[in-house]
Amino acid sequence: MVVGVQNMTKDVRLDRIFSSFKGEKGELIPVLQAVQDEYGYLTRDAMVEIARFTGASESNVFGVASFYAQFRLQPTGRNKIHVCRGTACHVRGAPQILEEVERQLGIKEGESTPDMEYSLETVAGGGCCALAPVVTINDEVHGRLSLKDVASILPLKETA
Repeated sequence: MVVGVQNMTKDVRLDRIFSSFKGEKGELIPVLQAVQDEYGYLTRDAMVEIARFTGASESNVFGVASFYAQFRLQPTGRNKIHVCRGTACHVRGAPQILEEVERQLGIKEGESTPDMEYSLETVAGGGCCALAPVVTINDEVHGRLSLKDVASILPLKETA
């Protein structure tokens, strides 16, 4: 019974999103973006429905979704942590910063913590080169970091 309610909710949300479009193949990327904005990522079921709606093949929808870095195929945590890997950040220690963040969170780049509290991603550049190395947590920028700074910027919950 609960599953049916959940599926019904998804259908209503997708129908609402689809109502803003004509259902043409050329709308594939904007539809994918709108669905991801609603769900936080692109579920397999949603991509199947997007294929039906736009007239694109399921393999084409998946191909587009997996090709572009803007699309996520897995759910992300509530707190998004981005470590810059741009040249300035790289030269000033970003690889070591990334390793320390991974160690503290217990996850690797591209993963989320099991409780879905945190997601860890890298970015090619964040436009904050003068502050390198940079870590962004949600919309908050932390620059000129050292390894010892990592623990103080992560919004980790205290364990009992």
